[in-house]
Amino acid sequence: MSAGSRASTSVEPGGGWTGAVRRMVVRRLPVEELLPTQQPSFVRSWTYVLGVITIAALIWLLLSGTILALRGPQWWHHSTTGKYFNSLHYWGVQIFFIFMVLHLWAMFWGAAWRDGRSLTWVVGTLIFFLSIPAAFTGYISQQNFDGQWIAVNAKDALNAAGIGAVFNPLNFGQAYGIHVVLLPVTLVVLVAIHIALVRLKGVVRPIGAPPPDAAPTAAVGGEPGP
Repeated sequence: MSAGSRASTSVEPGGGWTGAVRRMVVRRLPVEELLPTQQPSFVRSWTYVLGVITIAALIWLLLSGTILALRGPQWWHHSTTGKYFNSLHYWGVQIFFIFMVLHLWAMFWGAAWRDGRSLTWVVGTLIFFLSIPAAFTGYISQQNFDGQWIAVNAKDALNAAGIGAVFNPLNFGQAYGIHVVLLPVTLVVLVAIHIALVRLKGVVRPIGAPPPDAAPTAAVGGEPGP
């Protein structure tokens, strides 16, 4: 987005602190940046699709996980439909982690923190590390022998690390609450911040690619732009 288009976005002065906040948001993240019609041509590479697939998997996890949480363990263990949704949730986790790790690797080797994008990189890395306890609490919330075995071994490991009094993996209510409320809400907030930062700073260009003003553009979902 050019400087002229940014400057064209105007907000009326006044309005107290709410008006000041509104002007700051519009100045830093104008509507044109949220849904752009053109992107640099290099975003057609599959490298830049890995993050989108990760977000799609996260949305599916939220939907299937909400249904499982509302119905409870008896449903996902003894109902055919419940087992089906449980499997969808499980394989959604695998897709989520596979593409998140691929996205993380691609951004690491592409030095995605360049050009003032360090905060975007930090938030994305934080999402990855928070996803690990989310998956862990999900495994021990299965309410089957596999979940019990993982919880017992995890309890010994957490006791040895000195944090067994803070989190008890054998406490189903504690692990379940963390898995279905605390961590998902935190991850959704961080993902929203990560997406906003990507829109604010733009997509990082490949190493050695020309500057954004000199790079060719392509219409989103269409033919190359002018």
